[in-house]
Amino acid sequence: MVNNITGYIRALLKETFVGSDVFNLLNLSVPVLIGVFIFLNPFPHTTAIKEICFYLSVFIVLALVACRKVELLFKTPLLLPFGLFVFWSFLSIFFALDKGNSANDFYTHLLKYIIFYYILINFFNSRQRLAWLSWIFIISAVIFSIGGFVYYYFILDNVLTKRFMWDVIQAPTNTIVVVLLFAAILSLHFLLTDKNLYHKMISLGFLFPLFATTVLTQTRSVFVAMVPAAIVLLIRNKKALIISIVVILLVFFTMPVGKRFEDVSLRKSSSRIQMNFISLEIIKDYPIIGTGFDAQPYGNILDLKMYNKRIPDAFKARHIPNDPHNLLLGLTARLGIVGLVLFLYILFVFCRMCWRVTKYGKDNFIRGWGLCVFSLMVMFFVSGFFETHCGHMTEVIFCIIFAMVTILWRLDTEEALISEGR
Repeated sequence: MVNNITGYIRALLKETFVGSDVFNLLNLSVPVLIGVFIFLNPFPHTTAIKEICFYLSVFIVLALVACRKVELLFKTPLLLPFGLFVFWSFLSIFFALDKGNSANDFYTHLLKYIIFYYILINFFNSRQRLAWLSWIFIISAVIFSIGGFVYYYFILDNVLTKRFMWDVIQAPTNTIVVVLLFAAILSLHFLLTDKNLYHKMISLGFLFPLFATTVLTQTRSVFVAMVPAAIVLLIRNKKALIISIVVILLVFFTMPVGKRFEDVSLRKSSSRIQMNFISLEIIKDYPIIGTGFDAQPYGNILDLKMYNKRIPDAFKARHIPNDPHNLLLGLTARLGIVGLVLFLYILFVFCRMCWRVTKYGKDNFIRGWGLCVFSLMVMFFVSGFFETHCGHMTEVIFCIIFAMVTILWRLDTEEALISEGR
């Protein structure tokens, strides 16, 4: 990893100052700015810096395109499903319950990340840059996890049984843990695939704080997602898979996170079960177009007390949550059945791309990364059965997953054409 970073710095300096011009410098600045944007993703109070990096990179890309110094790739298998989903989301604004908020969130929670996706696939479009992208995220999450651990348990003097960063971070713990597990999966991938022993030790060293803080969050949704994600990532390494399952089971039976599952068996009083019933009632009232593209799922507009009266008495509770805590139900309530179908179409194309690069990839690098990316999506999607994932932090992760599979698809396609002599 250290060699990768130093090699990247040397390459930047060489490309910038040896036989280069201002356009090469601008071209190289885009991945740097986006790298800073990704690095700061989990950290609170960095919104201004992230916005500057993002919009400056967009401006530079537009300048490069206008000067014909870069040619952007748009045609990918995800172009059509993304386009249809964006069109339907835009159309829903005109029928939204809160048109102003839906229009704002359509840009800030959808269009902005489509732009982010296309910058990623065009400026991290090589094997080396795909690795850089991953290491940026890993190092960011490791610093956050170690810094957060010291701050929360030593400076604030909280006991280890208290959920990690439960009451001091801007984002919910259920969002933070997705960042931590995302980085942990990437670290485990590098641990298993890197041939260099020194690099393996670094990956293993990074994996410990990431996994430890993931467990300390005591988040049930991501804990459930660990098992299928591990199965996908380690399906070709039976020994590592057995070890991982044993570790997960030991954590489950010995740590406080296991006890938290005692509270959510499918009890009738569970607020999440109640919210699912309320979500279904809302979908019945707005089945086609939904309530509008709003990142605050219907909590600020709809009379949830009215919907609470319509659900069976056995599932009613005093506290009515304003979040469906379910990615698919929340999406269907906001964009209707049509929006759900288009979203599933995106996931179908993603899975088909993953299958292609994993099954028919030209070499172990492509095939191994295909499994890793599919594992990341499994983790994200399974945890999405218990969370809406509507925040900026998780939306960055979602886009990175789609970008990674597109980069792999493009690399495999280009190398296949080269091998065929085209």
